[in-house]
Amino acid sequence: MKRPKTEDYINLFLKSFLKGLIIVGPIAATLYIIFVVFDTLDNIVPFGFFLPDEWNRTGLGFITLIAFITTVGYFFNKFVFGKFIFESLDHFLEKTPGVKHIYSPTKDVMSSFVGDKKKFNVPVWVKTNENPEIWRIGFLTQNNMTDVGMPNQVAVYLPHSYAISGWVIITSKENIKAVEGMSAAEAMKFAVSGGVAGFHSDKNVFKAPE
Repeated sequence: MKRPKTEDYINLFLKSFLKGLIIVGPIAATLYIIFVVFDTLDNIVPFGFFLPDEWNRTGLGFITLIAFITTVGYFFNKFVFGKFIFESLDHFLEKTPGVKHIYSPTKDVMSSFVGDKKKFNVPVWVKTNENPEIWRIGFLTQNNMTDVGMPNQVAVYLPHSYAISGWVIITSKENIKAVEGMSAAEAMKFAVSGGVAGFHSDKNVFKAPE
């Protein structure tokens, strides 16, 4: 029987360490981020002024903030008086010099992802190169650019992989086609994951084309 060499022990150690890092790393990072978020919110919300010290625990600020945001959303959505206050405040912030440059873009970006007017809900394939033929996945954000002097053109948002950024391209309608077999959420997952997620099955991942 062949006796293991020192190199075999070292390789086993490194292999086991890397495998453990893959398992423990994401879990530890997730728990740490959650703790930092909870702790930050607890420091922002001044519970010490109206709660006993024994009640002031990590996470209470987060729960209170979620409850507050939900209550505000319910009030402004369900009651006429709440809608009137929101529309008045919205109009005021949209017209206030300086403030409108912060408020309007922030509102538009958040409305693009959540709410009743989500913008990234039409996934499309975009031909970005003719020879060789290259396609990218993106989201149709404007299906008519005639108002800005570009008839028969559309605007498509192309998210970056493993990032929260992206860029917008203006291209001909002939260069896009609808994404079939994937929802908008699956298409976004496919784009930001570098193409390794978003399918219903992983049988096609990490295999060379035949």
